[in-house]
Amino acid sequence: MKRILLLVVAFAIAAVPGFAAGAVIVAPATTTTASVNTTTTTAATTPTVTTASVATTGNGAPSGSHFNLNIIGVPKDKTADMNNNNGRRIFVQLVGGNKAGDINGTDFSVLSKVNKIFLQQAPVGESFQVLDANATDSNGALFQLPADVSTTWTVWARALGKPGGKADMTTCATTNVTVTDPITLVTTTTTEVVCSLSTTLHFDRTKNAKFQNVTSNLLFITLSPADQALTTCTTATVGLFASCLQNFFWNFDNNGLKLLQLRFYPTSSAPLP
Repeated sequence: MKRILLLVVAFAIAAVPGFAAGAVIVAPATTTTASVNTTTTTAATTPTVTTASVATTGNGAPSGSHFNLNIIGVPKDKTADMNNNNGRRIFVQLVGGNKAGDINGTDFSVLSKVNKIFLQQAPVGESFQVLDANATDSNGALFQLPADVSTTWTVWARALGKPGGKADMTTCATTNVTVTDPITLVTTTTTEVVCSLSTTLHFDRTKNAKFQNVTSNLLFITLSPADQALTTCTTATVGLFASCLQNFFWNFDNNGLKLLQLRFYPTSSAPLP
């Protein structure tokens, strides 16, 4: 019933010419390597961030100081306490997680947290830190990032491990949705998951994989017109920790990828972690 009522609202909004223009479908973007493929299904403009260092190394990543984060696929769930252990790695199920399309629109309270990496805004004076390294349990992992990460940092990724491993990674968040039953006039509010249209990254482990810039995919979220209508966001694309959304997380749908390397590089205005 909730989704039916919401769809009525979404169709009404989509009928407005100026709003519907944001839903133009474009062909998927292509990359220069098979290791990271970016699927883009919206024409919304994503803000760009210029790196402080434009020189690249032999592995495709920029040169210069950076923060490393390894996402490691494991065949067995971790049971040890991994809270605040100050590591730079997060464990996910080697085969596990949900497809972003399957969780979009679901109630956050019943969402499986397995292979979810929740993103937390760092307190003033702090920077990147893994607060909970275990994404194989029912709570998911927790990763802290600078509050202004979307505008003062870039992130680069490459897939490693045994050839043939694959994973999809999508930026998601939540929004509070209030619905009033037209018959009973009873009002209910649920916290609903919204996943990005343009943040689905498909990682394939290939020979000689190189880093690719995935800043617009992992540090921003692009909403469909229907999902944007459920929020107070004034633009379809917003950065991490935008006030119009809550509970930001990376959804990691893993199909055998053993290692994903992420590197965060500061722009000239960002302090090093």
